[in-house]
Amino acid sequence: MSVPAIKTRRWSRVEYDRLIEKGIFLPDERLELLAGELVVREPQKTPHAAGIQLVEDALRQAFGAGWAVRVQLPVALDDESEPEPDVAVVPGGPRDYLAAHPSRPVLVVEVAETSLALDRTHKGSLYARAGLADYWILNLVDRVLEVYRRPAPSSEAPFGRAYNEVQSLGATDLVSPLAAPEARIPVAALLP
Repeated sequence: MSVPAIKTRRWSRVEYDRLIEKGIFLPDERLELLAGELVVREPQKTPHAAGIQLVEDALRQAFGAGWAVRVQLPVALDDESEPEPDVAVVPGGPRDYLAAHPSRPVLVVEVAETSLALDRTHKGSLYARAGLADYWILNLVDRVLEVYRRPAPSSEAPFGRAYNEVQSLGATDLVSPLAAPEARIPVAALLP
């Protein structure tokens, strides 16, 4: 006896935003739209929360005025994706995004412990597909900062694109965001 394939429905970003506006989701539901699928975000442990705050503090100092450092807020990547990265840096300030979520962050950072595999493959491919030039994963498992750059086509990636350049930086290393190359951030300052 054959089992029929399960049919699923993909969501657009516009539909997702309408569901939020209509109050379909509870305010404390941790959902994000990734490539048309509603994904439940994992709960945060204490080191994860501390990592987010440390990254936020370091990036505010590195970028300074004229940049918004957004923590766990939506990014309108494309018609079917509205992730909420742990930290994103966008040009301008909060009032610049009253009409719509920003769509082109200059840096996205995910803080990863239990979500490490998802952040490397699924989200990494999604950010590469959107053409984001600078993607970091603060890897709490191995206590390193993974820096992903140069998005390019990849037949092996879930969404057809991946990063060609990957660096793993330890606590004694320094990192500079592509959009703020004069900044020199100690990786140790990001690690909880």
